Amino acid sequence: MDRLVERTTVRIDRLDADLIELLTESPMLPVMECARRLGVARGTISSRLARLHEAGVIQGIIPRIKPAGFGYTLVAFCQVEIIQRYGHDPVATALEESIPEIVDMYTVTGSSDLQLRVVARTPEDLQEIFNRINKVPGVARTSSSFALHEHFQGRTLPLVAACARSEADVEKSGQIDQ
Repeated sequence: MDRLVERTTVRIDRLDADLIELLTESPMLPVMECARRLGVARGTISSRLARLHEAGVIQGIIPRIKPAGFGYTLVAFCQVEIIQRYGHDPVATALEESIPEIVDMYTVTGSSDLQLRVVARTPEDLQEIFNRINKVPGVARTSSSFALHEHFQGRTLPLVAACARSEADVEKSGQIDQ
């Protein structure tokens, strides 16, 4: 399971942002084609990708999977309170290993300890998933809510573009100051 890892902050410029957008839209695009479309050398793309991977900006170039595409049309959010003596990590690991319908999981602040995004095919399946969650050792109680409509998910391209604009502004102000 991926954990949030402290990494060195990487500055993202316009070329990085364009490369990330290109690979987000077409994850199978070869390096040479990326270079052609962006008007730079293949080596530039290769080094940019290596730097972005190494810094953790890009975790992988994979297809985006939509569970609804294979019948998992219900989405629910489940707040989990744990029995504190168990600890977050053992409970999270047990949930991850036993319930494939959990597609996202976070340790959170507030009245619950974990926030899960769960998918299911039918309301009856969702009830069965909640029952399995409640049986995991260390789970004290759960509450849930249903998603009625997805406005967007995994929205990172506007953030990448904003970082690139901010970096360009810093570079411009540095040139003016010199």
